Amino acid sequence: MMLSTRASRSPWVLASLMTLAMGMPMMVFYAIGVLGPQIIQDLGISREQLGWLTTSTFGLAALLSPWAGALVQRMGNRHGLFLLFLLVAMSFSLIAVLPGFWGVLTALLLCGLAQSLANPVTNQAIAQLVPAERKAGLVGIKQSGVQASALLAGLVLPTLAYKLGWRGAFVVWVPAMLCLSYFALQLLPARASTAAGSMSWRLPWPSQQIWLLMAIQLCAGLVLSSFITFLGVFAQQLGVSPYWIGMLVSGFGVMGIVSRVLLTPIAARFGDETLLLGILFVIPIVALLLMMMAAPDRLWPLGAGVLAIGLTLVATNAIAMSMLLRDARFGAPARTAGLLSVGFFGGFAFGPPLFGVLLRSPEGFAAAWPFLMGILVCASLLCLILYQVRRMAKG
Repeated sequence: MMLSTRASRSPWVLASLMTLAMGMPMMVFYAIGVLGPQIIQDLGISREQLGWLTTSTFGLAALLSPWAGALVQRMGNRHGLFLLFLLVAMSFSLIAVLPGFWGVLTALLLCGLAQSLANPVTNQAIAQLVPAERKAGLVGIKQSGVQASALLAGLVLPTLAYKLGWRGAFVVWVPAMLCLSYFALQLLPARASTAAGSMSWRLPWPSQQIWLLMAIQLCAGLVLSSFITFLGVFAQQLGVSPYWIGMLVSGFGVMGIVSRVLLTPIAARFGDETLLLGILFVIPIVALLLMMMAAPDRLWPLGAGVLAIGLTLVATNAIAMSMLLRDARFGAPARTAGLLSVGFFGGFAFGPPLFGVLLRSPEGFAAAWPFLMGILVCASLLCLILYQVRRMAKG
């Protein structure tokens, strides 16, 4: 199947749209990390409540992801991307007008809808429109869009929030989202959808390998969401300014882009990507131990830990998505991406509230960081189990 005439002249058109589709719904997540201290002060909420803003977005995404694949198959790539960008525009607009904590939480639900569509529609588009030898590379590029949004959030949101307030910092992106929804309709082909009568909305029962990969992604999502949601609060506690908090998130984003673009095609050259996945869960344990050494007069462990986690843990989701496209035994790309997103977004939904509960203890972050280390150990063990299961399946 070919791209439309305009898109086929530039192979980067599809890559750009896929990257933006992955990144823009995630902008709200990194915005909470960057603007967390201002949001807490303005809304008059506790730092534990900040985690529930993340949960509102990703909890709904996790609930809807099993059916998102079927919806994407029915709508097709063009209308799926159009709806995704439109939902983000609506969410960011409502953040500006709905008052209080509950108003913001409600507005973020629309970003959850967009998140549930992101992996299914981008995976389906790559599966249908990209040659086999380029799939893994493009998956790495489009997954790096998530980290590109971290880079962008860290660079521009502190300045925007200073000039326009933290709500205004969201509204600035609305015109761009509306333009992207228009471009999706203009640049992608109208075909590649499934007739309504020929598809089922019944949930496919995951295979053993999918269950394990979902559990691994649950761990990844739990650690990443907790880490980014409370990074700004932790850094502020050490005396870091809002500007440098933004730089930390940007550095995290840069490392994430590098890791996803480079490690995803490298992992595809392995006989089994699962071994690399396991390694990428072990290194962040050391990074968190390093971060615990940070102090107001010794901030380099904080920066080093943030960069190390961005360079390793961030790549695990891209590698997992690439595994789905490279191994037909997992199933249809849109459906399996939806199932995998249940695990990943489920971790994003549960992580921040659990982390927030641990922050209530007298030890605060000293009790919360080891919790994330335990989750990383579980993820690495699950990778070993998946490796054995895949070896047995190959005979």
